[in-house]
Amino acid sequence: MIAAIINNLKIDLLKIVKEMGVEEAVEVIFDVPKDAGHGDYATNLAMRLAKPLRKSPVAVAQDIKKRLDLKHHHLEKVEVAGPGFINFYLDEVYLAQIIPLINEKGSDYGKLDIGDEAINLEFVSANPTGYLHIGHGRGAAYGDSLARIMRKAGFNVSCEHYVNDAGNQINNLAYSIYERYKECCGLPSEMKEGYYFGKEIITIAKNIYASDHDAWLHKEWYQAFRYKGVEVLLNGLKTDLATFNVHFDTWFSEQSLYDQNLVKSTLDSLIKNGHTYESEGAVWLKSSQFGDEKDRVLVKSDGTLTYITPDIAYHVNKFNRGFDHLIDVLGADHHGYIGRLRAALAMMGKNPDKIDIEILQMVRIIQNGEELKMSKRSGKAITLRDLIDEVGVDALRFFYVSKALSSHMDLDLDLAIKQSNDNPVYYVQYAYARIASLFRMIQEQNRIFTPKTEFNALDLQKVSPIIRQLLQYPEVIKEAATKRIPHRVASYALQLATVLHSFYNDEKIITDDLEETNEKLSVMMAVQIVLKDSLNLIGVGVKEKM
Repeated sequence: MIAAIINNLKIDLLKIVKEMGVEEAVEVIFDVPKDAGHGDYATNLAMRLAKPLRKSPVAVAQDIKKRLDLKHHHLEKVEVAGPGFINFYLDEVYLAQIIPLINEKGSDYGKLDIGDEAINLEFVSANPTGYLHIGHGRGAAYGDSLARIMRKAGFNVSCEHYVNDAGNQINNLAYSIYERYKECCGLPSEMKEGYYFGKEIITIAKNIYASDHDAWLHKEWYQAFRYKGVEVLLNGLKTDLATFNVHFDTWFSEQSLYDQNLVKSTLDSLIKNGHTYESEGAVWLKSSQFGDEKDRVLVKSDGTLTYITPDIAYHVNKFNRGFDHLIDVLGADHHGYIGRLRAALAMMGKNPDKIDIEILQMVRIIQNGEELKMSKRSGKAITLRDLIDEVGVDALRFFYVSKALSSHMDLDLDLAIKQSNDNPVYYVQYAYARIASLFRMIQEQNRIFTPKTEFNALDLQKVSPIIRQLLQYPEVIKEAATKRIPHRVASYALQLATVLHSFYNDEKIITDDLEETNEKLSVMMAVQIVLKDSLNLIGVGVKEKM
């Protein structure tokens, strides 16, 4: 609604500018005044036209004002202010139509149709060698929220987890389990550098021993231990992510790239097409010729592959599966990865502009004003599972998503569990719960609520902040989806909760006047719908009672 009003107003203003004799191209820019008393939108158009028209900005503004059809643009009034600003005040009665529209559409309100690309969104992609850590949690919350928001905006998004079940880390996993298994058999273990020391490794080894005793000391054990380790840890990872309200459409196995010969065929293609050279016994990619800061090693002098080689095959495979656009969410240590991957994709005949890499910054856990690095329970590094147990899924999801992914984040555990308005997720959920309490009260009083489509008893000035906040929702979805910033939705939910609490505190909503009560409850119903939907988009639930 707002977008249409502004777009039509821009078109009309450009016509007026031409009628006034300005031939050169002019851009109409609207700003939202910080002071609501200066209107809903303002433009400095007249000030920019003063020179070509050889008039004062105020005179130009007055001329533009005279030529505008207020009713056509759903404007209550237009004012010329200061040195020549034009302030636009939208018609309250017209804007109030958003309330019945939201109540009719329900969770479909804010749905857009702005994207037709098939998008592969890869995130988390943790090695199945231990528990998920706090950084994985941030990537999981971001990726899942982004997928929900982009789908709301009309994009065709497929969420993918790349299972790193090949390579040296999996070899070390198998050996780590076997060494712990030897301990169970009463033998000394040799836990080398690079092995995994987590308690989950000991648990897997104990379970194998409980089932098979010392049988694996006398036969080939490697493949069985490798398989068992990946299976158990991957299932644990899937369980933790499901608990965290994160779901994937595809779990893609790195090993499958080798099984289907895709890594070798990718390497052969790069060599055949002249994109590599040999130096010091290694095979190098000429990535500097395609924008990378330097050339990269694909095959080491000992014949083993660097991690970029299967990654190239994997991303080529994504395009070959029919995806138009790729989005990867990676840790801060992957910043230098962007240039080499884009270069390699260009060499493989893929469009490097069709891949975007979002880099997530570090997370610090704060408790009692100090950084917390170890779990009190296990004495080990804090895991995502620890955080879920400590603060709950809703608070954790909200806190993770509320900050831009590109900024470092301090997660305050004391604030996250606080049952007060200081806690942003509590504040937003409480707004929903307060509305739910109103509808319970109506039921308890055996009164019938009928959603209203017109507002005669309601003071629109008092409900104006809520209406204007509700009107912004589709634009918030568009911005969050196209700029890939889920924190915009979290911020919006907080803003909507703020105007709701203000209205709730100032106004008696359920009164003896049935008409007034139903009109106010219609507004409450619309707020409840949008609060629930915005929270759902970032993976946070609502509460009927608090």
